[in-house]
Amino acid sequence: MQFQGGYAGNVTAQEAFDGLAEQQEAILVDVRTQAEWSFVGVPDLRPLGKEPILAEWQSFPSTGPNPVFAESVSDVLVKKGLDRNAPIYFLCRSGARSQAAAIALTQAGYTQCFNISDGFEGPLGPDGHRGTQSGWKAAGLPWIQS
Repeated sequence: MQFQGGYAGNVTAQEAFDGLAEQQEAILVDVRTQAEWSFVGVPDLRPLGKEPILAEWQSFPSTGPNPVFAESVSDVLVKKGLDRNAPIYFLCRSGARSQAAAIALTQAGYTQCFNISDGFEGPLGPDGHRGTQSGWKAAGLPWIQS
């Protein structure tokens, strides 16, 4: 199923976490950069018996989208035994890169690609900080930092 915009649609961080908890085959793909994973943190899916796939949509400093992103993620999904109808939730900082990644995997033949529209940290709050208004962290979902 493909909705307007070229992918299955937007979900909140809480909706994605619920989907990951309820659907055995559901997977999370975090498309942020290595630096973001290291310094900001990553979703902790251990309580669900899962782990996120970490696949950069763009590397830092940005030189544009990773040209082999869809192929790389697809290879990991195949190795995990997931078919093209498995729910895939895409996460970035605030929902832009993850939307582009959801579109790319939909174009590669995956049917249930969802963008976590509020991202890991969400938009800037009135104090100029992320992670306080919406997103994975603000929703109180599990995450870890190295």
